Amino acid sequence: MMTRPLALLALLVALLPLPGAAQDFVTRATAAWVHDMTTDTLLLSHNADTALPPASMSKLMTLYMAFEAIAQGRLSVDDELTVSQHAMDYGGSSMFLRAGERVRVEDLLRGIIVLSGNDASTVIAEALSPDGTEAGFARMMTERARALGMTGSTFANANGWPDPGQRMTMHDLGILAEHIIRDFPTFYPLFSEREFLFDGRVPANSQNRNPILALGLGADGLKTGHTSEAGYGLVGSARQGDRRVVFVITGLESAAAREEEAARILNWAFRQFALRDLGRAGDRLAEAGVWMGAQPSVGLVLPADLSILVPVVPGGGGGAAEVVFAGPLPAPVTAGAEVARLRITREGLPQIDLPLVAETDVPPAGFVERTRVAVRVLLAMIGLGDGSAPGGPAQGDPAQGDPLPAGT
Repeated sequence: MMTRPLALLALLVALLPLPGAAQDFVTRATAAWVHDMTTDTLLLSHNADTALPPASMSKLMTLYMAFEAIAQGRLSVDDELTVSQHAMDYGGSSMFLRAGERVRVEDLLRGIIVLSGNDASTVIAEALSPDGTEAGFARMMTERARALGMTGSTFANANGWPDPGQRMTMHDLGILAEHIIRDFPTFYPLFSEREFLFDGRVPANSQNRNPILALGLGADGLKTGHTSEAGYGLVGSARQGDRRVVFVITGLESAAAREEEAARILNWAFRQFALRDLGRAGDRLAEAGVWMGAQPSVGLVLPADLSILVPVVPGGGGGAAEVVFAGPLPAPVTAGAEVARLRITREGLPQIDLPLVAETDVPPAGFVERTRVAVRVLLAMIGLGDGSAPGGPAQGDPAQGDPLPAGT
C-alpha cells in the first residue's frame, strides 16, 4: 500500500487554523450528540450510545412510520381515524381527543409534532399496528428502528410514556432525525410550525414546545421530550447558509436549561467550524504509475465536489492530506474507476477517507512494449540492469519504496 503526502491539499488545510479544541466543548446534558449533516462530520458525542429513556422524543419514530405509510399509500393525510378509549386515557401532553370521534391524519400529525399529543400518537399507532394495538405497533417500531441502523433503541409504546422497555440512544435519535429530514422533505416543514389550534380546543395548549424555533438560529425542528425520569431533552436541527446541524440532548434539569444548552450547542457548531471548498469534480490531485500500460501513469481525480468542515479558532496545529493506493496500478485502467483513496486528517475531528478515480482509460501496452518491460525486469532480477521501464517497477513498485509522481 503506497501513501504520499498531497502537497496541494496539505497546504490548503494547513492554512486553516486548527486548534485541537474541536472536542473541548463541555455539554451540561447527561448525553449529547452533535453532527454536521452537510459534511457528515461528528462534532460531539457524549454518552451518545447509552440507551436512556427518550420521553416524547421517541414520538419521532411514530412520525417516521406514519410518513412512510403515507408514502407507501397505506395511509392518507385525509383519512379519518377513530380515537380509542385507550388513546384518550393517556395523560400528559395531549390534543384532548375524545373517545369515539374521528380525526384527520393531517391533524393528528400536527398534534404530535406541535402539541406532543400522547393521544394522537396512540391513534396513529393503533391504525398502523398489525393487530390494532399500541403494543403491536411498538414491536414494529423496534424492528423498523433496527432496519434504519438504530441498534440501541427498543419501544414499548408510541409516545414515550415511561416504561422500562422504552429506551433510545442519542445517536439513534440523531440517525432518526436525519432520516426524517432526508426521506420526507414534504413533511419536514411541519416541524417548524409554532402553533396548532386544533378545533379550537384548549387554546392554552396550542404552542410548539421546541424552544429553539424562536431564537433566530435557523432552527426548523424537531422534537422536545420531558419526564421526571428522563429530564428535559431535545432533538434539534438548524440550517445556516449551506450547513445543517442536527443535535440531540437529554437529562437537563429544566426547560430553561434545555433552551440555553441548545442555543450554546448551535452557536458553537456554527461559529467554531467553517465549510471550506477544497476541490471540484474532475480536479486532478495526483498521478499513479501504471504497470504494463499504454501510458506510464494516470491522473487521480475527485469524483465529486469536495468540501470539508474545519475549526476556525486560531491557536492550534494543522492538518494533512495524502493519497493511498496499491501501486503501480495494473493495466488496463478504466476512467472513473476507484483506484485510490484521499485521506485528510484534521486535529480534533474525524479523519476523512474518500475515493479518487482514474482520470482516463489506460489500455494495456502493446506486445513490443510489454516484451521490453519484461526483459528489463528480468535483467534487473539477475543483476544485469536497473529494471527501469515505462510503467515498470521504478514507477511506484511498493517493494522498492519509490514515491508516487507529484500531485498537480
